[in-house]
Amino acid sequence: MSVRDLIPWGRNNTGAPSVYRTEQVSPFLALHREMNRLFDETLRGFDAPGLFRAVPSWPNVEISDTDKEIRVSAELPGIQEKDVEVLLEGDILTIRGEKKSETEDKERHFSERFYGRFERQIPLGYEVEPDKVNASFKNGVLTLMVPKSEKAAAKTKRIAIKSGS
Repeated sequence: MSVRDLIPWGRNNTGAPSVYRTEQVSPFLALHREMNRLFDETLRGFDAPGLFRAVPSWPNVEISDTDKEIRVSAELPGIQEKDVEVLLEGDILTIRGEKKSETEDKERHFSERFYGRFERQIPLGYEVEPDKVNASFKNGVLTLMVPKSEKAAAKTKRIAIKSGS
């Protein structure tokens, strides 16, 4: 016995599959089922929080925060160092540039690669020392070491958590 044998739809009284449907289906019920199917297929690839979240930005970054500095790493594959610009205005770090195509459009038949201008703004959340920022670019990864100012370091205080019963 298969799972298909357990489903009664489209079967005659003998249990054998029927070529023609014998039951009457309301056109409104059929429309309702079709609308539900279309809605489910449309939203199948989305998770619920993803519907309300902002669109992810490019380039992808990794940020680590210590007591003395903030380290930002940005993946910039296929981009040269001269095509990237880094700006620091207040506590906002901006990475921008352009990824240029290697071939003419007439030669390209299909592409999933990203080309063009990009800009990513990262709020650091601390007062930083702009004169002491260190940037390096190696193997398509931009790494920025942004030292926190003395005022920011003084404001940060680690609070111990006590376990209580």
